[in-house]
Amino acid sequence: MSENQKIKLWVSGDLNAFFGLFTNVLLNTIVLTGLCLYVVQIPSETVFGRVLPALGIALPFGNIIYAFMAYKLAKKEGRSDVTALPYGPSVPHMFIVVFVVMLPTVLLYKDWVLAWKLGLIWCVLIGLIVLLGVLIGPTIRKYTPRAAMLGSLAGVALTYIAMRPVFQIYEAAWIGIICFMIILLNWVGGVRLPFNIPGGLGVVIVGSFLAWGATFLGFSNIMDPGQVTASLSNFAFYFPSFSFDVLSVPSELVWPLLVSAIPLGILNFTEILNNVESANAAGDKYNLRFIMAADGIGAILGGFLGSPFPPAVYIGHPGWKAMGGRIGYSMVTGIVMAILCFFGLTSLLLSVIPLVAIIPILLFIGLVIGAQAFQVSPKRHAPAIILALIPNVAEWLKTQVDGALSAAAVNTVSIPDEIIASMNSGGVLYNGIVSAGGGGILAGMILAAIAVFIIERAFHWAAVYAVAGCVLSFFGFIHGTSLAFNASPAVSFGYALSAVVFILMAIKESKERPLSWAPVSEEEN
Repeated sequence: MSENQKIKLWVSGDLNAFFGLFTNVLLNTIVLTGLCLYVVQIPSETVFGRVLPALGIALPFGNIIYAFMAYKLAKKEGRSDVTALPYGPSVPHMFIVVFVVMLPTVLLYKDWVLAWKLGLIWCVLIGLIVLLGVLIGPTIRKYTPRAAMLGSLAGVALTYIAMRPVFQIYEAAWIGIICFMIILLNWVGGVRLPFNIPGGLGVVIVGSFLAWGATFLGFSNIMDPGQVTASLSNFAFYFPSFSFDVLSVPSELVWPLLVSAIPLGILNFTEILNNVESANAAGDKYNLRFIMAADGIGAILGGFLGSPFPPAVYIGHPGWKAMGGRIGYSMVTGIVMAILCFFGLTSLLLSVIPLVAIIPILLFIGLVIGAQAFQVSPKRHAPAIILALIPNVAEWLKTQVDGALSAAAVNTVSIPDEIIASMNSGGVLYNGIVSAGGGGILAGMILAAIAVFIIERAFHWAAVYAVAGCVLSFFGFIHGTSLAFNASPAVSFGYALSAVVFILMAIKESKERPLSWAPVSEEEN
């Protein structure tokens, strides 16, 4: 294809990818709507009148920019197979802003308005931190091994993207399994569905037919016809409005937000690095600075409009590319989501479409991202990828243990020593789980990078990342529960001691061959 040939904004594969990404973003939007309504207790008129319309601006903002970037890349390289980056509400941040920022505020001050405003400020802070990444992101990406970045991303895919959908599938296995098999047939096996129906649409049709059929026949109560009628009360046009809610909170209430905003901003920054590297490995080389700028501005824009949920470049680019998505799927997803948010239709879709019919899509994305880390990294780096998974697994495991303790009415903020001792005796090493999993994405990258450089016998680089691990753990960014000086002394000392060992080995190695400060080779031996 020549550079001057016309690039199509929509191809047949975009329809399949659209239903995949759209149902993914829709699912997350439905979840955040429920979190606002039922956890933070924000009134429905504010959720549907302010929060969702703000999201309806922030989402297409990123989707359209990413589609434009894909178009420009396709024109520049004369290719018709360029896939736009996916974009949507950041799932980890979605839960953290609710359970770390807004819910504690509601419980303490009994004021949902204050909780909402603090959530908006938190969202803006996340965007500002991501914008700072424009300055240093490319350098970090250049000198961090691909196995470290994609391995850490695979850890997120395995735990936060795939595990919960697996459990939800098997809670309603008679629907979930067949829907997942349809996804495997169409998106993995390349089998066409009847009438060439896209896989994403196919699971919605099959899942809805089974769920509503069983409900009407009295075999199951998985769907509730009354909820459909009730959801129609939210149907109206809600125009997004810009306000200065984020500037109307006393400063003494804002500073504590930095404790979670800084590490979560770094998390968002790290995810962007990894997702752009994932797209690069799939053949689409995007400008990292532009991606970070778009993500940061999207979060700030949403915060000032009324949404506390920062959007972000999504995990899963290789998956949408594999199913034929190119430019249009991301752009149309943003536009359709804007329409749903402006008219308050998310609750209607939630009442009509069974959740178990669309969550297999998340499991598919988890599979693709996990597989890519091994497929595009040198085989000799496979141990480093496994190592990158471990902190993410530990961090996810902590959420499961904490959830079980909370259900048993145990205060997880300060767990009594006798309960921790009981867990230890039962084989649940809670303190070790907490330490290993703190800052899972970043911790996984550090550990995996050290492993790659050891494999490559680049001990001087292993020392650099060990020092980074020492500094980050000292301040609590990794292997800790909160930001503090000397947050994890034992971990920091361990990294420092390792750095000394690597420096000594690098000195010894330098006598045999000159040290190279070039990025590690990603080519197979």
